[in-house]
Amino acid sequence: MEKDFKFVPLRSGGQLAFVEYGAPHGEPVFFFHGWPSSRTMAELTDSAARELNLRIISADRPGICDSSFQPNRQLIDWPDVLQQFADHLGVEQFRLLAFSGGAPYAYVAGVKLPERVRAMAIVSGAVPFADLREHTGLLPLYRWMIWFYRNQPGLLRILFLLARPIVSWRTSLRMARKFLHMLPQPDAEALQDSAAFDICFESQRRAWRGSGVNGVMADAEIYGLPWGFRLEDVAVPVRLWHGKKDRAFSFRLAEETARRLPNCVARYIDDEGHFSLPIRHMREILEDLIAV
Repeated sequence: MEKDFKFVPLRSGGQLAFVEYGAPHGEPVFFFHGWPSSRTMAELTDSAARELNLRIISADRPGICDSSFQPNRQLIDWPDVLQQFADHLGVEQFRLLAFSGGAPYAYVAGVKLPERVRAMAIVSGAVPFADLREHTGLLPLYRWMIWFYRNQPGLLRILFLLARPIVSWRTSLRMARKFLHMLPQPDAEALQDSAAFDICFESQRRAWRGSGVNGVMADAEIYGLPWGFRLEDVAVPVRLWHGKKDRAFSFRLAEETARRLPNCVARYIDDEGHFSLPIRHMREILEDLIAV
């Protein structure tokens, strides 16, 4: 059963759909989901957040699931959306928790809203693709998408259109279970937990609702473009968590990112992958975040 969600009206005329987990009156933490994913990914935090008295607030980004599509949006637009979101909830200062593709959204918020962002935790975080000299440290899927986007953008859109009916069907969850063995061992083992599996893959399936291909593809395009700021300008405290067996964004790329962040403490975890890290270490991640 889906947890109740609410809407935040935006000055653009659209609206942002969000849901909350953890303790309703706890310390506020905004959760930024990955790609392709949606607000319900934050359910991974629920149990630990309740124990730690944290209020986890998670929104679908514009064009994802139930949030309104925003044409021509850029990463640099996000801090204004986040500020409207926080103001609507009456939250003055807050922390950020970003998983995978949510990382750039946390970084840009740290640059543009340093007086409101107290600290951020980046888990299995995406890296600035446009800054990379080569792409060997990326998941093959991401390398293919970058090539198609630069050389065959029309064909890439067709591939997205073909993918939508497959990944958005509820039966896609049963299909995904059959391919767990293809993931790195830590991820395959962690996702054997049916609750964790359902959270991770249901959030991906939901991403295609609403604006569908347009929303998911617009979200993807942002990663390949220059972000509009430098990692060196992220002055707020960063706690960067990365599994040494992450195959989406290699451990080497995580180290390069950490070196560029001026106020960063990196936690590199042996024998953990992209998904297994937040599944197995969420309480530790949240404890570390609120200690900052």
